[in-house]
Amino acid sequence: MRIFLAGATGVIGSRLLPLLVGAGHEVVGLTRSPGKVAAVRATGAIAMIHDVYDADGLTTAVRDFAPDLVMHQLTDLPDDMARLATSGAANSRIRTEGTANLLAAAAAAGAKRFLAQSIAWSPPAGRGDAIATHESAVLDAGGVVLRYGQFYGPGTYYESTPPAHPRIHVDTAAARTIDLLEAPTGVVAVTDIE
Repeated sequence: MRIFLAGATGVIGSRLLPLLVGAGHEVVGLTRSPGKVAAVRATGAIAMIHDVYDADGLTTAVRDFAPDLVMHQLTDLPDDMARLATSGAANSRIRTEGTANLLAAAAAAGAKRFLAQSIAWSPPAGRGDAIATHESAVLDAGGVVLRYGQFYGPGTYYESTPPAHPRIHVDTAAARTIDLLEAPTGVVAVTDIE
């Protein structure tokens, strides 16, 4: 399968890349950071530098690759959890404008499948509308919404102590995502069992 992975260098995307390539898929890993190209290439994926907010350029890039599946693993979250409360607008923009741009690019490229990251817990006040818009757009396009629990493990906000439920170890989340590449349209919870 040809897979266009947006968010390839994020906490879950960086784990998905080697799993996807290892399973025999041809993968483009999208990043907006030139400094992360080598990490994408090291997995055996094709690295692409692009900004999801450049809708026309993104459409051209996705169309040129002609993927079977577009996977949306983009977030815009700070590295420091203490700054999380003040970064909501940036992440909401990824979920609305970024999602719309990726969906349009996938449609223009004739991609048959679309999977998108979401959350399995109630969002903080004021962020629910962006998540609802994001999920509705994905479902309306015939895609799959992956509602992940809070990630824990190396490179997450919860490296040594798991958070409250719903949660999932980030490596387990990546492995379960691979199993969902052909999931039917709808919402799938990707969480640890409580």
